[in-house]
Amino acid sequence: MKLFFRSAVLASLLAAPLLHAQSAPKATLLALSKQDRTLSVIDPTTLQVIAKMPVGWDPHEVIASNDGRTAYVSNYGFGTFHTLAVVDLVNHKTLAPVDLGPLAGPHGLAYAGGRVWFTAERAKSIGRYDPSSKRVDWILGTGQNRTHMVWVSQDMQRIVTTNVNSGTVTIIEPVALPKPPAALPNEPMPKTDWDETVVKVGGGSEGFDVSPNEKEIWVANAKEGTISVISFAEKKVVATLQANVPSANRLKFTPDGKYVLVSCLQKGELTVLDAATRKVVKHIPIGHGAAGIVVQPDGARAYIACTPDNNIAVLDLHSWQVVGHINAGPGPDGMAWAVNQ
Repeated sequence: MKLFFRSAVLASLLAAPLLHAQSAPKATLLALSKQDRTLSVIDPTTLQVIAKMPVGWDPHEVIASNDGRTAYVSNYGFGTFHTLAVVDLVNHKTLAPVDLGPLAGPHGLAYAGGRVWFTAERAKSIGRYDPSSKRVDWILGTGQNRTHMVWVSQDMQRIVTTNVNSGTVTIIEPVALPKPPAALPNEPMPKTDWDETVVKVGGGSEGFDVSPNEKEIWVANAKEGTISVISFAEKKVVATLQANVPSANRLKFTPDGKYVLVSCLQKGELTVLDAATRKVVKHIPIGHGAAGIVVQPDGARAYIACTPDNNIAVLDLHSWQVVGHINAGPGPDGMAWAVNQ
């Protein structure tokens, strides 16, 4: 795998065009190109690519550190690969990848507590990488098939995953661990364990998001074209919405919690739901199919990766009109927001 990664890095460096240096904006959009195997850094004001770096084979998801200085990319390959690409966002260069060993098929990413959290589909697990020690310092099995996307609260007290082939969601929370009667008086032992609640949703449960107030989990079920609404407190499905979103890929709340955006791989539109009424309110023409979604923190715009069209659509969330397109390379998919601290 290391040989493949280095070859891809060298090839991309030789092929990538030299981009003009300029002062970096405070916030940037990060976008992956699956076919070029690159990460683009994009100025959201000009919609121009500032820099482009190679990130290895089959990049699917990207996340930025909270200080906006480093990006991490999952090299997926449906369980074939086992690395995270690492990119220096200050100097715009690719660093040495993280080898995850047996934790194959990394996909979904989150950043919390100064660590990178990732799913490992082939290992039916989630893991945590600590950049300071440069090692994976925590692993937890889910026992579910295709544990794909992950969300972690910033206090690291709640974790959510979607498990595509099992049609489930896993809610993970810490629990106090009682001292066993057989333990010696000064025997060291952990004080907490993790409880996992598996919630049955629908087939192809993949794209999901947690509401900004962290009270609900909305899950798009690609096979049925439905959306499951889970109460975080009750840990159960409280509503199933007939949203007509077959082949749903991603689902995102707007920062104010008012709307939910759903992309579908095989539909030429973005579906918009009112979160309060739980009704579909808009179908917005977006291209020949849509994948990744990221929303600006200020709620002004959403960016939707139109993979078949090889561009990223820029959606104004006030007018609900597509106001531009970004060329970040063929086969765009995973995106993230980076804010320089």
